[in-house]
This record gives sequence, C-alpha cells and structure tokens, in this order.
Amino acid sequence: MTDIVDDLKWHGLLALSTDEDALRKAFADGPVIFYVGFDPTAPSLHFGNLVQMIAARRLQEAGHTPLILIGGSTGLIGDPKPNAERTLNSKETVAEWVVRIRDQVSRFISFEGPNAARVVNNLDWTAPMSAIDFLRDIGKHFRVGKMLSKDAVSARLNSEAGISYTEFSYQVLQGMDYLELYRQYGCTLQTGGSDQWGNITAGVDLIHKAEGVSVHALATPLLLKADGTKFGKTESGTVWLSGDLMTPYAFYQFFLNSEDAMVISYLKVFSFRSREEIEELERLTMEKPQMRAAQKALAEEVTTLVHGAEATAQVIAASKALFGQGDLTELDEPTLRAALSELPGTKTAELVPVAQLLADTGLVVSRGAGRRTINEGGAYVNNRKIEAEDEAPTKEDLLHGRWLVLRRGKRTLGAVEVGD
Repeated sequence: MTDIVDDLKWHGLLALSTDEDALRKAFADGPVIFYVGFDPTAPSLHFGNLVQMIAARRLQEAGHTPLILIGGSTGLIGDPKPNAERTLNSKETVAEWVVRIRDQVSRFISFEGPNAARVVNNLDWTAPMSAIDFLRDIGKHFRVGKMLSKDAVSARLNSEAGISYTEFSYQVLQGMDYLELYRQYGCTLQTGGSDQWGNITAGVDLIHKAEGVSVHALATPLLLKADGTKFGKTESGTVWLSGDLMTPYAFYQFFLNSEDAMVISYLKVFSFRSREEIEELERLTMEKPQMRAAQKALAEEVTTLVHGAEATAQVIAASKALFGQGDLTELDEPTLRAALSELPGTKTAELVPVAQLLADTGLVVSRGAGRRTINEGGAYVNNRKIEAEDEAPTKEDLLHGRWLVLRRGKRTLGAVEVGD
C-alpha cells in the first residue's frame, strides 16, 4: 500500500504537519486514532468541510480510526474571524445544527468495521466543567503572548473591531478538545484546514504540557482558483452540502464550471478514482479541453458523494435537456425548478410573443433583436425552434403548467415562469 503521507501529498491534502517523520512512523505503527472537528455555526457543512471529510475518509480507508467532533460548545463561541466579531447563536439553534451536521457526516465515512468512526460532542465535557476548573486545569498551560501571535487574533487586535475575551478563549477550548480526546480515546492526531493551524497546534502544546507526550497534527491546504482567490464561494454565497441551502443542480454546476487550469487539482482532492484515471483526464484536459472530460467527471463524482446517485442522474439529465440533448418534459418538477433558478429569467402573467420573452429574460436587448434572432433561426422554446417572428407560446408549451425554457443559439439560456 502507498504510504498514507505520500498519498495525502499526491492528492493535495497535506500542507502542514508537526513532524512528518514521526507522523509516518505513527501511521506505520498504527492504527492511529485521529480527529477532525466541525463547529455548528450554520445548519449545514460547506465546501471547506468537505475537504476535511475527504481527508478523514482517506485516512480511514488506510486503516486509521476517525473521531468526528461536532462542536456543541465551541459552536456557541465561534472561531475568531479576521475582521469582525461573530453573532452568537442561541443554545437551541446550535443544538439543532449539531443534529443536522451529525447526520451529514455519515455520508462520507464508515461507522462500521474494525476502525468504525465515532461522533463526539465537546459540550459533553465542557458543560459540566466550572469556570474555576477551566482556568486552573486548562488555562494555566496557555501563555497569553503566544495566544496573541495567532493570525486571526493578531488581525483582530489591529482592527477597529478588536476581539472579545469570548472569541479570544476559542483556542483554549479547542486545545482542551484534543486533550480530552487523547485521554478518553487515545487520540494522537488532529487534522484540519491550514487556516486552523494555530488552534490545532494549541492542542498539541497543551497535551505536551499536561501529559508530557508528543502528539501529531496535519493540515490540508486552502484550495484556490487559478487567480488566487478563495475556492468555495459563489456569487450568491457559500457552497453548502445541504440540498436545502444549495440545490444539487447548482452544486453540480459549480464543479462543472471548474477552470481547466485547476480542475485536475480539484480531482486529486475530491475524487476516489485511480491515479491512472486522473492522469488520463489530465491528458484529455490538455489535449482536448473542449470535451471538458475532467469537469464532467469531477462534477458527477462529487455530486454523487454529497447528494446521491439518483439526484445526480436527475441533475445530469436536466443539464443535458436544457441544451437540447434530452426531453425537458421528462424532468420532474423539483429538478426543473432548481435548474431554472440558476438561469436569467422573467415572470409573466400572460403568454406574450417569444420575441418579447427573449428581451424580458435578457437574452437579447430588445423585442426587435428578438425578432431578428428568430428570423436567423437562433431562437428556441423548450428546445423547439421558433419559425415565425410573431409566434407566442401556448398553455400546452408550459412545462408542469408553469415554465418555459428559452434558448438563443446553442448555449444562451433563459427561464420564463408563467403565473400570477
């Protein structure tokens, strides 16, 4: 079997580690019990969390045992943001999100077998602890000077917002998590994102001071777009893993639109295909980029992982049908609605000529331009070419009694919703 450290490196999942040689030896002597934590500061995991779950799954498949920590207590505090204080959520809200996130993580790792995963909640050991015990038993091991040097804390100290003691204490709480998991389960490795390195190493230092032993940490890199900006945001916000917050169609399209310059890097991170398959997709991307083979493979695999095979099949069918490669009438209503929500559109109470609808959706600049598009043979309603410049759709054209799909040329799409 390939050394797991080398495997993580090839997949682009290892940016930092405390002692690589010691970590390799620990894996070789394993199995290693490791943990990765997620704070319930939202009702769903997101793109960045997915990277961590993929790393955890690779470690589990290499024979090591994951502890998935849901931060019922740290979620009440929130990791310091570099620019402003977080809005604190109610205890009831955080408890609800703990349950939702616990359900989500079960899609990515196994809770069966000799190295079955376990979900733990840090509220279980922080809630019974008094403030005096916390300060005496945990706080005494932390030095304020070192805490001030952490990037997020330093940035906040130099900003107008400053930082509250509440958020300043976050790294002490996270460090205590590692100590507790070491004591309860023999956990000797924490994983997380490189932007969490200061908090992660706080736990390593705490265990060394409190228990006199050396433990390990590794961090994944922050994935970026080709222009160096953060990957994981869309124009409308975070790339959520919950279909309630981001439709499977929008999720699929996000990965399908990956840049040629970066798509192989993303495949290495997210795909469980063999190296040979990924290298073949890399060759196709270089030699035949118009095929978008790597993007299609990436979008299908990640959407299947997150939303399941059935939802992915529906999304792919919708994507093809919108561009004339399938029957729009065969799409179920939720999938069609989700697909059309991603398109420029208009709502109308009555069926007006197609030339007007082309203008209303922004596919052309005016009704006159719409007529010219029709006369040139470039206008379609539900993939049917429009022949007459004054033609208007009928009620029989409405998909699920409500929608029309407009297309100008081969790839420019718009949506029309008909109703009050």
